Amino acid sequence: MGKKLIVGNWKMHLAMQEASLYLHKLMKMISSHRDVETVVAPTILTLQSLSLQVNRRLIKLAAQNCYWRDYGNYTGEVPAAHLRGLVDYVIVGHSERRYVFQERDRDIRLKVQAALRNHLQPILCIGETLQEKTLGETADALHDQLLSGLANVTADEFDRIVIAYEPVWAIGTGESANPADVRRAIRTIRRQIQQLFGKKAATEVRILYGGSITVEKASDYLRIDGIDGLLIGGASLDAYQFIDIIEKAHNSNREGK
Repeated sequence: MGKKLIVGNWKMHLAMQEASLYLHKLMKMISSHRDVETVVAPTILTLQSLSLQVNRRLIKLAAQNCYWRDYGNYTGEVPAAHLRGLVDYVIVGHSERRYVFQERDRDIRLKVQAALRNHLQPILCIGETLQEKTLGETADALHDQLLSGLANVTADEFDRIVIAYEPVWAIGTGESANPADVRRAIRTIRRQIQQLFGKKAATEVRILYGGSITVEKASDYLRIDGIDGLLIGGASLDAYQFIDIIEKAHNSNREGK
């Protein structure tokens, strides 16, 4: 079994002092498992300070977003170039960026390229809306988002890509995808990657699931064949729940050996 990747997306929660206290608590509680990589994505304003505080052998940092140009007159944006040295990962194309902030496929594609150009690992989020799911268009939606998001990514760069499958209708709604549906979606994603980058890339790429994950349901998703980890929202804000999920990831790897 490969190393599980557990990512906690703090979204617009935890201001500077709260984030620092939480990270301190998390580092005291977390166990070091060679088969689990733990990542947290705090707000952009806290990254500089947390990057000095974090023990990167235990926890790595991710940015929740970035801008695709490396410099210029773009007031309010944070370029991927400025995140180098602060974070290891950057989340790109999260459903809230796509549907709340109306990011286009082109924006997401350019952000993936900017992350790679600046030696960051992009976590490319893809997923269908409720309407697409109802109409049976999940596979088409995943195909289009993958094709667009990975355009111009070379075979040499692809090994730094992480894919997160997050059905839009399950983000922050309390609704969870059926494990059987997730399994089908993961197979669809790997088939598409095989067509784009070959069988080896399709086998080795890390694919996460995200969507109203709770402690109780985490094990069900971690046991799905082809799932390499989780992208967690609300549950990552509670240290005890987050640690519990990390331990479940460790246990799922032990069970799989």
